[in-house]
Amino acid sequence: MKLHSLIQSLRKFRSLHHWVGIAAVMFLLVTALTGILLGWKKHNAVLQPPTQKGTSSDVSEWVSLDHVVSTAHHALDSVAHLSGEIEKLDVRIDKGIIKVIYLNYWEVQVDGKTGKALSVAQRPSDWIEHIHDGSIISDNFKLLYTNYTGWSLLILSITGFWLWLGPRKIRSEKTKKLS
Repeated sequence: MKLHSLIQSLRKFRSLHHWVGIAAVMFLLVTALTGILLGWKKHNAVLQPPTQKGTSSDVSEWVSLDHVVSTAHHALDSVAHLSGEIEKLDVRIDKGIIKVIYLNYWEVQVDGKTGKALSVAQRPSDWIEHIHDGSIISDNFKLLYTNYTGWSLLILSITGFWLWLGPRKIRSEKTKKLS
């Protein structure tokens, strides 16, 4: 590559790197910080309640899902004075429990065999995850946010690599000219 074209390429990449970085910095910071928190969620009871242990992992001994849901609703109302819409049931056969996870970021862990509530707690990790992926605003925003953040990171990586390699190539070309 000629020296002049190397220098021009480096200038264009520097400008692109500069403007993409400015435009993406807030999204990248939010994604990085929430990603760090999510990495710790299983190791920190403040971020996600620890998974309890039920009395049996034999599913044939378990109570019905209707009973689990009824128990969870009653426990959530008794402990937190809340009601909520269920987002999902997270069945942990090996632990002998079913986590009833609500859209309002609460969970109730129910013993699969006895049908008793073992734990009622908030799940900050869920709303942190929704911030992390942009779904806290809307599903359409999530799609735009993740694409924009991903493409920005890819562009910054490529341009950053060229901004590191380019000057070395220029020095090499200048050394060749002087020889």
